[in-house]
Amino acid sequence: MALILDNSISLPSWLERGIVDIFPSAKEGDSDQNLATRLTQAKKTNKPLRVKLGIDPTGKDIHLGHSILFRKLRAFQDAGHTAVLIIGDFTARIGDPTGKNKTRIQLKEEQVDENAKSYLEQLGRGKPPEISLLDFQTPGRLEIRRNSEWLSDLDLIKIIDLLSISTVGQMLAKEDFGNRYESGTPISLHEFLYPLLQGYDSVAVNADIELGGTDQKFNVAMGRDLQKYLGQSPQFGLLLPILVGLDGTQKMSKSIGNTVGLNEDPISMYSKLEKVPDALVSDYLTLLTDLNPASLLGTPRDIQKAMALSVTASHYGIEIAKAAQEDAAKLIAGSISQKDAEVPELSVSMIEFPVKAFYLLKEVGIFKTSSEARRQIQGGAVRIDGEKIPDPNFEFKDKIMINGKILQVGKKTFRRFNSYD
Repeated sequence: MALILDNSISLPSWLERGIVDIFPSAKEGDSDQNLATRLTQAKKTNKPLRVKLGIDPTGKDIHLGHSILFRKLRAFQDAGHTAVLIIGDFTARIGDPTGKNKTRIQLKEEQVDENAKSYLEQLGRGKPPEISLLDFQTPGRLEIRRNSEWLSDLDLIKIIDLLSISTVGQMLAKEDFGNRYESGTPISLHEFLYPLLQGYDSVAVNADIELGGTDQKFNVAMGRDLQKYLGQSPQFGLLLPILVGLDGTQKMSKSIGNTVGLNEDPISMYSKLEKVPDALVSDYLTLLTDLNPASLLGTPRDIQKAMALSVTASHYGIEIAKAAQEDAAKLIAGSISQKDAEVPELSVSMIEFPVKAFYLLKEVGIFKTSSEARRQIQGGAVRIDGEKIPDPNFEFKDKIMINGKILQVGKKTFRRFNSYD
C-alpha cells in the first residue's frame, strides 16, 4: 500500500498513512500543485486547511469500511485543521452512480434526514472525542453542512453553466458510465449531474483538500476543475483504499454481509475482527488503528488480537474492549454460564412457542432467510450454551428452554436469549 508520490515531497507521517494517491503531486511548486507547500503556507499564516468529506446518507448504518475516511478526517482535526463534513441531503436524492450498473432509486427527503441523523450519532455526536470517530467538541475543528443549502437554490442558468464545463466524452470516461454505455444499460441524464453537483460542493465550502475512496477520483477531480473555473484555489485530492471485508475477497459491504458495523456491540466487534483472514491484518492495522505494525511483537495470532483490541477500543474505550476480549475467549473456550460474559440480549418475547429452531433464528434476525438458518444449523455452526443444535427442525417447546442461554453462531456472533415480556 505504497503512497504514489515523488520522493522529494515531504509530508507528515500521519497524513501519508494509508493514502494511495494524492493529486496533483508536483515535485515542487506553488500551493496549487504541491500539498507540502500548502501545508507550510497554512502553518505560516495560522490558517487551518479546510478538509472536505462528503457523505450521502443513503442508508442508516456505517461500517468499518466507511470509517477509513473519517479516521483520516479526524487526523486532520487533531493536527489543527477544520473538517468540513458535508451531508449530501440533496445529492442523496440523486444517488451516486459510482460502482452501480443501473440507475439508483431516488430517496425521499424524510428518508435522507433520518439516515443523516443516524450517521452523525455513529460518528460520535454527543460522545467524548476519545471514543468518537470525529471530534465534535473542540471549537473550530468541525463544520457540518448540508449541500441542500446551496444546491437547492441553483437556477437553470447556473446549472447550464456547470454542464458546459464538462463534455459527454468526459462523463463516459468515468468507468461506471462507460461500462453501462458499452453494455447498452440505460444512463439517465440526471446521473451526469451527480459529479458536477458534488464538485460544486467543493466550491461552496472553499475546500483545500477533499478525501475520497479510490473509486471517487473522478468526482474529486471534478471539484478541483470547478474551483479553477470559478476562480478558487483548487483542492487537493487524497484517496484511500477500499477496505476488503471479512470474507477476504470482496469490498466490505452490507449487501454482501461481510461487514463490521460501528453500531455492533463490543464482543461482536472484537470477535469478528479477531477472525479476519491473515492476509487482511496488515491493512486493517494500517487503516483502522494508529498502531505501528513494525513495532508489534509476537505471533501472527497475537498481532491479530492486538488489531482487534485496538479497533474495538477506539469505539468503546480500552476497558470495555479488554472485557470484550476476555469474554470472547471464555465463550470460544466453552466456559459459559449466565454470569460469565456481558453478551447482548436477543428478545424472543414476540415469538410464539413451540417453534422450530430454523424459524426462531430467522424471526429474531440472526439470519435473513429460513434457508440460510437451515444451512448454518446443518453445518454445525449454531450452538446454545455450547451445545450444537442437532437439527433445523428441532423444536423448542417453550421460552423456558432457552431463556438466559447463550446463542453462538460460528466464532463471531454471540447473543443471550431473553424471554421477558
